[in-house]
Amino acid sequence: MTKLLSMINETLEVIRQKTTKEYSVGIILGTGLGGLVKEIKIEHEINYDELPHFPISTVESHQGKLIFGKLGEKDVIAMQGRFHYYEGYSMKQITYPVRVMKKLGVETLLVSNACGGMNPIYKRGDLMIMSDHINLLGDNPLIGPNDDEFGPRFPDMSEPYNYNLIELAEQIALENKIKVHKGVYVAVTGPNLETKAEYRFLRLIGADVVGMSTVPENIVANHMSIRVFGMSIITDECFPDSLKAVDVKEIIAAAMQAEPKMTLIMKELINKL
Repeated sequence: MTKLLSMINETLEVIRQKTTKEYSVGIILGTGLGGLVKEIKIEHEINYDELPHFPISTVESHQGKLIFGKLGEKDVIAMQGRFHYYEGYSMKQITYPVRVMKKLGVETLLVSNACGGMNPIYKRGDLMIMSDHINLLGDNPLIGPNDDEFGPRFPDMSEPYNYNLIELAEQIALENKIKVHKGVYVAVTGPNLETKAEYRFLRLIGADVVGMSTVPENIVANHMSIRVFGMSIITDECFPDSLKAVDVKEIIAAAMQAEPKMTLIMKELINKL
């Protein structure tokens, strides 16, 4: 047994004291985006600090709980609070909960985040479905020995975000008259926001939005053949020629204002799985 598998089994021992169910859907909720939890009929919840080998959320607005319950007819696990590279965690720590979710039966992972919009047609409060990403974190969660039980040494990333889920989400948005974009997310380390020159560079290489999360979890999910759907809320406009200073309170406020639209799409998407 590898060290990683041994750690996961220790985490599962604690979880299995609460629930013996299998869960088909995993959810990771980003900055200011915890409202989807209100739609879940909660059966169990465990604080991260009660789970062996789980990191602890240190970011404002991240609750730090693993939620187990039902959303519609689906059994779901929701991370109310995620981990970031800038908090000092390793890539393997950041993605550890996704590994645990796989062992609990998760086949589909829904991920949300708050981000800065660089595409000039994007506005604060808009939603973007993630169609692809660029990893500029300078690290990768798959570096190191590969455990073949989880996935291949060289996983394919030609479809990091599942095309069928993207199409289904677009249909849901159209039916509910919710405007959505579809674009490319670039992940950077943070925690500082970017300079004007950096925004120009990131836009030049093909990114529509920029954030500090999501990509590590996506890589590990793909490694384990979990299909992924990602959605971003644009919380600030990052246009170099008209750039204004912004603070985290404004970002959280913008995320919370737009969040009901994202929650509706996520909820309907899960119901249609």
